[in-house]
Amino acid sequence: MKISDILKVERIIPNLEKIDKTEIINEIIDLFADDDRVLDLEVVRNAVHDREKIMSTGVGQGFAIPHAKTNGVTEMIAAFAKTSEPIDFNALDQNPVNLIFLLVGKENLVGPHIKLLSRISRMMNKEEFRKSLSEAKSSEEILSIFSEEENKHFEIR
Repeated sequence: MKISDILKVERIIPNLEKIDKTEIINEIIDLFADDDRVLDLEVVRNAVHDREKIMSTGVGQGFAIPHAKTNGVTEMIAAFAKTSEPIDFNALDQNPVNLIFLLVGKENLVGPHIKLLSRISRMMNKEEFRKSLSEAKSSEEILSIFSEEENKHFEIR
């Protein structure tokens, strides 16, 4: 499964102006309000926030990957947001975050969920990739950057 298969232009916010971690997560989840793959938006919201309470998904280097598994979705869903200003996300490196990738999978799709989390993390470990995302101006440009990076560096099955 490719990131570009599940991340769509309408699920990307290129300039999110929120100041709080909870607001940001909620705004990103709200992108799925009209999505048929989401059976219950509040179940999704609670699953993501519950996972966040266990340990921050701010992994460092200005990046966070809030994620959860729930039967509130029928298949894997993803969204991405870039904040206009870095915000405190309680990241592991204690630095603020401005790149947020949301991934929510179905409870029984653990394997694909873990593979995508791993791929996203490896991509985000590349400074040049993070810089490209930070400089991107549109949802289309952001999706293109993800797609190009994935095609360049990963054998997709």
